[in-house]
Amino acid sequence: MSVMQANMRDPVGERSLATTLRNFVLTALVLIIIGQAAVFSGANLPELVTGAAGIADIVVRSMPPAFNKLPDLVWPTIETIDVAIFGTVVGVILSIPVAVLAARNVTPARPLYYITRGMVSFLRSVPELVWALIFVAAVGLGPFAGALALIFHSVGMLGRLFAEVIEDMDMGPVEALTLTGATRTQVFTHAVIPGVLPALLGMSLYRFDENLRSSVLLGFVGAGGIGFELLTSMNLFDYREVSVIVLVILVLVIGAERGSAFLRRRIF
Repeated sequence: MSVMQANMRDPVGERSLATTLRNFVLTALVLIIIGQAAVFSGANLPELVTGAAGIADIVVRSMPPAFNKLPDLVWPTIETIDVAIFGTVVGVILSIPVAVLAARNVTPARPLYYITRGMVSFLRSVPELVWALIFVAAVGLGPFAGALALIFHSVGMLGRLFAEVIEDMDMGPVEALTLTGATRTQVFTHAVIPGVLPALLGMSLYRFDENLRSSVLLGFVGAGGIGFELLTSMNLFDYREVSVIVLVILVLVIGAERGSAFLRRRIF
């Protein structure tokens, strides 16, 4: 009996041991990845501590905010909002046909699917700042370059997201309309759009939030707006004006978030 017991295997114990070893290896791997990231990113806590005095000095010099500069910031703020609106609206409009071509279940031809997917991947892989630099060289300094940058990057991001929504949609209405002899346009307008419209609207509102933040950064490369004013103030070491611009940007971001949340509640 003792020999038989010695030869018997405990599958539960083996599974527990295997799970423990796997968890140990995964934990060690994660710690190694985090450690090498900290090393190669130059993370240095003592330098951060010693640099706290410099940060405190900037904060002190930025107080109180120069609220008397607010009238001069009205137009740059409006410019930033308009760039975000225009870039988002045009980006959404262009993303819809791109998404149809990039969706496996509704694309008219398989080569178009691969070509469009590649184009969408390329558009979103190039950051907005790089697109802005390209368009500043093409059309000159100003908000139009920033709007074009947002449009191109939005098509890359929304084209992919919209395509995935279309691929996951219920194909029943599409197949029913196709069997009745409806054209591709009729199928698209009467089956595809109604089935994915709520998701598309929600993604479009989130994209506007992102584009508003991006439009501020695009001012750093000459695309106008309040970001250009922020860069100018920082270069002039006018920290009191910097602080009031930061407050304006904060109000813009919070306003966009609350406005988008309100619209989502009303639409859905």
